[in-house]
Amino acid sequence: MRNITLGRTGITVPQNAFGALPIQRVSKETAVNLLRTAYEGGMRLFDTARAYSDSEEKVGAAFEGMRDKVYITTKTQAKTAEDFWKDLDTSLRMLRTDYIDVYQLHCAPRCFGPGDESGLYECMLEAKKQGKIRHIGITAHLIAVALEAAKSGLYETVQFPFSYLAAEQEMELVRLCAENNVGFIAMKGLAGGLITRSEAAMAFIQTQPNVLPIWGIQREQELKEWLSYFEKTPEMTDEIRSYIEKERSELAGEFCRGCGYCMPCPSEILINNCARMSLMLRRAPSQDWLNDYWQEQMKKIENCIECRRCVSRCPYSLDTPNLLKRNYEDYKKVLAGEVKV
Repeated sequence: MRNITLGRTGITVPQNAFGALPIQRVSKETAVNLLRTAYEGGMRLFDTARAYSDSEEKVGAAFEGMRDKVYITTKTQAKTAEDFWKDLDTSLRMLRTDYIDVYQLHCAPRCFGPGDESGLYECMLEAKKQGKIRHIGITAHLIAVALEAAKSGLYETVQFPFSYLAAEQEMELVRLCAENNVGFIAMKGLAGGLITRSEAAMAFIQTQPNVLPIWGIQREQELKEWLSYFEKTPEMTDEIRSYIEKERSELAGEFCRGCGYCMPCPSEILINNCARMSLMLRRAPSQDWLNDYWQEQMKKIENCIECRRCVSRCPYSLDTPNLLKRNYEDYKKVLAGEVKV
């Protein structure tokens, strides 16, 4: 397993890190066990966020008394200085620490900088001066924001969705971060569940020497799989390369990544699942997608009022209402047995 350095932060860890968003869905005992097992297996960087309900609390419980042995990164969605300091103090308390290794502006709608009306960047500088944070980062789902942040000289790390489904713009972002000595943290390395072969995902990441993936982990079996790659790290073979090319061709065009930034929906449609139901039925097949609960959720698409708020919020500029309708028509055909999955 290769060690990588996150740009000018100097943070050097194995290229195999833990994304702590999913642990908000499991018990505290289960989460703590997962986190400690991840550390024992070789993982050293753990990424969470104030927005992930009790994830920070679980990370704090797992690593209390061993803070100097791990790197912890977290995030704030604050848009004002007041909320920034409130979030930071809460994160420090939940994480049971007096500093955060990388503090990130979460899902930034723009590249915040000194002198803008928000005052957020000045807060970052002051927090760093006080020793409450050690490095300044930003996360984005809008490629223009990520590119600007990478070029700005303001941020030590950029976090952005990145997998073997990446387009040329995402590859350019990786190159730009390397050129500017900015650490690149890759979220959604499995494209929100659309990538189902972890070996291929890891082999691809291994071809990117400056990318640190944070794998979203919720189950012991998932963790076991990622930890196995410390001993035997997948390499890019001809077979995996062909597999990835096939995947790219199948997923070319308009598809929902499941990020959820389109929500909430005034018609209460669970867009981040319903707009990609056709893909999930085929790529992660399960009869659970066809149960009463999901039939009810998919039926809500009939209530779409075409407000197009989801379109304005989508980082990928998807025509979400039409995407929902196409998925619903396909879903009804699967239910009726007209289409086999």
